[in-house]
Order: sequence, then structure tokens, then C-alpha cells
Amino acid sequence: MHRLLWLSPISEASVEWHDATSHVLFKIGSLPITPLFFLKVIVFIFLLVSFSRLMQRVLLTRLFHHLPISQAQKFALGRFATYLFFLGGLFIGLQSLGVNLDSLVVFGGAVGVGIGLGLQNVVSNFVAGLILLIEQPIRIGDRIEVKETFGDVVKIGARSTWIRTNDNIVIIVPNSDFINSAVTNWTANDPNVRLTIPVGVGYDSDPEKVRELLLQAASVHEDVLSEPRSDVIFTDYGDNSLNFSLRVWTSSRAHTPFVLKSDLYFALFKLFRENGIELPFPQRDLHIRSSDIPLPFPGSKERHPCEAGS
Repeated sequence: MHRLLWLSPISEASVEWHDATSHVLFKIGSLPITPLFFLKVIVFIFLLVSFSRLMQRVLLTRLFHHLPISQAQKFALGRFATYLFFLGGLFIGLQSLGVNLDSLVVFGGAVGVGIGLGLQNVVSNFVAGLILLIEQPIRIGDRIEVKETFGDVVKIGARSTWIRTNDNIVIIVPNSDFINSAVTNWTANDPNVRLTIPVGVGYDSDPEKVRELLLQAASVHEDVLSEPRSDVIFTDYGDNSLNFSLRVWTSSRAHTPFVLKSDLYFALFKLFRENGIELPFPQRDLHIRSSDIPLPFPGSKERHPCEAGS
């Protein structure tokens, strides 16, 4: 008797818990939706996401590590495998929870309309992310420029791409921008890039000597490639200078081109000064027209003709 009285509060709490978790909130077709069902779905999705991430990590670090493909292709294969595993596990898991997928057709159609209206940008960015992984116009580590954003691709996500600038600032760009806008990829086909350094000298300078000094500055810099060779272009006769363009190739400074340009400008300034090459400065010719009206000199008592009649 005492034992039954001791168990009765626990039994009552169990009954109340069962009633609360089994209360039908609504139905989708013949499927009753209860709080316990929501709890199971949340736990299942959490485990599915965790296993998907673990699977991607294992594929990238162990299985794909020995494949003779690029790092970007390994990343794309790992991401696709993760998406397929997640979708397959989601369908199998919902069916194991008692969800009849046929009964979700009408409900899914209504949700699809809502997604199309309210989450259009999210879906567009997700599809654009899949296109980026398939076509690979940009890859992890590429030096790109899109909508005045210039930096290195460090992450390609489902919705957005992370770009790190030279100032170590990460700019998050929606994936749709890479599909709908022009993108400059500096390292798409080859890690070597060509930089153009404009240089102006005075009109008294010897162009042949200038070309020799420009090539000399490029040849001694460690970040300038010997092949392809550097060259100099005589661009035009400027208002105040003879204008040249030094074109150099580099791979180590493809991600920091401004540093290489600065080094070459420092070296050219020193070489020009040592060899007597004059750097230009703006010049203006001032033409003074003669005047029919005599102008008084300072200290003179002569009055201006306009003042004489006053």
C-alpha cells in the first residue's frame, strides 16, 4: 500500500508529460503534429547536420587528400557530397518518423509559394552557390575583383562568398553577384599576373636611357619574373612629360600588387636621380597682354584715368 502511494505521484507526472507531448497541435494530411514530433525533428536535424559536417571533414582530409585534383575541386566535391547526404538523410529520416511525403505535396506547394515571395534572394543565392561550385569561375585562393571589392576568396558558402582584402577585412558578398555582375579573376588560368607601372620623365630625357633604367629596376627585383620578360612601352607625349609604361610579371605579388609597385617606384626614383633623369612637374605658360591704359607705379602721384573723372 505504501509502495503504491509512493509511485502514484511519479505515475501522475508521467501521464501529464505524455498528455502534454502527445497533444495534437494540427495535422498534415493524416499525420498528427505533436510537441513530441517537433522535439524528434529538432534532434534529428541537429544530428543530421553534425554528421554532414563530419562527413565533409573526413572526405576532405582523408579520402580526397590523395586524389590528383586541385584544392578547389576537392572542396566542390566535398560540398556536393554533403548536400546529397543531407537531403537523402532528411527524406529517410522524415519517413522513419512517420511522415508520409505524399501528404506534404499540398503543404509543400503552399510553402513553396511563400518561399518564392519572401525568400527569393536566399534561394537565388543558394542556386548561384551551386553554379559557382559546378562551373568554378572563382575558387578558394583566387584573387578577384567584383563591384569595387578586391581581395582573396577564402570561403564559398551556400548563400555567400567571403573575400579577404589586403587590410585583412573580410567582405561577405552574395553569391548572386558573381552570376549577375562582371567579375575580374586575376588568377583564374595562371598564378602569374602582369602589372603596369606608369612613369613620366622630363622632355630633356633620353628615351633609350629611360627604357634601360626601367628594365634595370625590374630585373633586380626578386618578385619580378624573368619569364615572361618585362618590357617598356612609350605611351605618349604628355603635357609636361614623356610617358612610359613598365610592364612586369609576378606570381608572388599577385595578391599584393601595390607593394611591388611601391618598391619599383622607390628604385626608379633612385636610379633617375643617379643618372640625371629629370622627373616632370606641371608647367604653365603665362601670357601678359599690353594695355592701352597707363598703369601707375607704386608711390606715383599720377591718378588712374577712371579716377580722374570722379
